[in-house]
Amino acid sequence: MHFHIITIFPDIFSSYLKESIIGRAIKNKMISVDFYNPRDFVVPARLNSRSGGDKTKNKNGYKPVDDKPYGGGPGMVMRAEPIIKAFEKAEKKIKKNKNAKILTINFIPSAEKFTTDFAKKISKKYTDIVLIAGRYEGIDARVDKILKTKKISIGDFVVTGGELPAMILIDCVSRQLRGVLGKIESLEEERISSSEVYTRPEILKHKNKNYKVPKVLLSGNHKKIEEWKNRQRCILSRV
Repeated sequence: MHFHIITIFPDIFSSYLKESIIGRAIKNKMISVDFYNPRDFVVPARLNSRSGGDKTKNKNGYKPVDDKPYGGGPGMVMRAEPIIKAFEKAEKKIKKNKNAKILTINFIPSAEKFTTDFAKKISKKYTDIVLIAGRYEGIDARVDKILKTKKISIGDFVVTGGELPAMILIDCVSRQLRGVLGKIESLEEERISSSEVYTRPEILKHKNKNYKVPKVLLSGNHKKIEEWKNRQRCILSRV
């Protein structure tokens, strides 16, 4: 699986992608992650005849990828052109593989919720996933129309940018790939997400109070343990 991330802050990913399961998967070439910075694709505007200046680049060499929204409103919006150019560079690289299947995702809080089932489906269907990590008040809506993006939300909340959602998707999709998780870890998703889990000590003392592991988990009776876990799933699903 190849991930292609369009972001103006690629360094945000460096620590996370080097560690643990994801870091090992990259090292073992089970997944790859490439970055495309929209700032690298800012096209200089025509010179202003009065000032002779470049409207898209200031004296410090800073290349803005955002602008004021039409119709007014707070904040700034990421411009379409730099993002589309970044995508085209990724697409050119992807199409070197004639069998490549591409999915392009844009993260929007109000969109369809990202789930493990969705991660499983795209891990089997696509070879390359392009992730657009928006910033500010979002990106020009024409990006979605031109690139035919799949809009995804990681939850009913707003974060500063699309980098965190992109990391979450990379993590969840990667663990669906054969070989990324070891045999012991392979079932942890169902186990941890569906019930309470405990480890040593059997009795945890805290502020003069004992917190015990449920007796059923110490019984060795696998049937009763599974029944207990199923009850916990039902309880959690109602919370």
